Amino acid sequence: MRSIGPIPSDIAIIGEAPGANEDKQGEPFVGAAGQLLDRMLAALGLTRGEAGPGRQVFIANTLKCRPPHNRNPEPAEVAQCRPYLQRQIELVQPDLILALGRFAAQTLLAGVVPDVDKLPLGKLRGQVYRVDGRPVVVSYHPAYLLRSPAEKGKT
Repeated sequence: MRSIGPIPSDIAIIGEAPGANEDKQGEPFVGAAGQLLDRMLAALGLTRGEAGPGRQVFIANTLKCRPPHNRNPEPAEVAQCRPYLQRQIELVQPDLILALGRFAAQTLLAGVVPDVDKLPLGKLRGQVYRVDGRPVVVSYHPAYLLRSPAEKGKT
């Protein structure tokens, strides 16, 4: 098997698990939450895919497939997908990782933040963590922001 080289991106945005639209299309953040994320990125002068230096964003999910009935992922499911996520991060070599949502934050910060699985997302926000030498910032998932518009200002 031929190895491909790094695919650099300035920022990696890591979500939780594919929703129905994402599962159908095989792309992360393509539904209403993805549209909100795209608007938020545009407001910062960022975009997915091809862009100039300092403007390109790579987007992935912690889980690579949607849990049945859109339930919360089981720890074993997260553990099975973690090596794939780690490899994506290795290939992309982001300067910054943005974890969107509880499961993304817990997965990325496991072993870095004690009892991360017991902390509410709000307690993880507003800090910069270091994971494998990269800064990781935690924020609310766009799907949560669609359900709780008052929280958008915090994001």
